[in-house]
Amino acid sequence: MKSGWTFAGVRRAVFARHSNPWSAWSRWATAPLLLVPVWTRSWPHAAAIGVWFAVNPVLFPEPADQRAWATKAILGEELWLADHPMDAALAVDAAASGAGMIALLGARRRRPVPAAVSIGALMLLLLWYWELMARYYETRRATEART
Repeated sequence: MKSGWTFAGVRRAVFARHSNPWSAWSRWATAPLLLVPVWTRSWPHAAAIGVWFAVNPVLFPEPADQRAWATKAILGEELWLADHPMDAALAVDAAASGAGMIALLGARRRRPVPAAVSIGALMLLLLWYWELMARYYETRRATEART
């Protein structure tokens, strides 16, 4: 018996809902929460925040259109992840990951300044990454419209 579920289908459904600006922006705005369970060393905090980050991408409905910048960024990321281009976005994503690791280390050591500065850097780098993803989406959409 063949199942109706595929990884690509589930990924498409998640990205479609996560492209709702409410989903994208609320997830971005709550990025500092990732430091809370590390700072407090609390499994209940980790579980609650883990549930939020797991549920957020499917909590909101698909957006009515793709005009919003955040929508374009998330849909562009979906395309970018499928295409695997070696471009500037890869470097920005790596830098954001590095900032996140430094923020987690600052939280682990309970050093508020490095943790706050690093999570702030992560959030700024994510905005830059989103800009690159929105451009990627627009470029792909324009290319597909010409063909």
